[in-house]
Amino acid sequence: MSLDQFIPVLQLSIGPVIMISGTGLVLLSMTNRIARVIDRARRLAETLRSGPSSESHRIQGQLVILDRRGRMLRLAIAFTSTSLLLAAFLVIALFLVVLLDLEAAVLIVAIFISSMVFLIIGLVYFTADVNASLAALKLETGVESYDRRKKKIGGAQSNCF
Repeated sequence: MSLDQFIPVLQLSIGPVIMISGTGLVLLSMTNRIARVIDRARRLAETLRSGPSSESHRIQGQLVILDRRGRMLRLAIAFTSTSLLLAAFLVIALFLVVLLDLEAAVLIVAIFISSMVFLIIGLVYFTADVNASLAALKLETGVESYDRRKKKIGGAQSNCF
């Protein structure tokens, strides 16, 4: 194989490599969020074991939410990691197709589409976790959103903001 044949393969592989880099950063964010969920759950469980029973109902409710968030983040990480692996396989497949002079356009397209689908599913679960964490914050603090307060007032403008 000559260098002239190899350069287009390098150019084709840049897209998946960029995707690997970006997906890796998203995965880092997801793992940081799951670490926070685990730390918070451990603290609440310790409080539940040693704290007064009057707080136990509220703490158990928070633990249920944290459990749900942990499961969503686990799925988000699993799907995003699979997307990352497929992108890495795509780079290898591109090189092998050229090196072995194979006709595998369908395989390349299938790997790329699969990688994107897994990334999308992972991001959906990630977004669901963000929404769950905001719902848990609202539950814990008892603070309603500005839009809901505005509706309760009857649509009148508030001078708070």
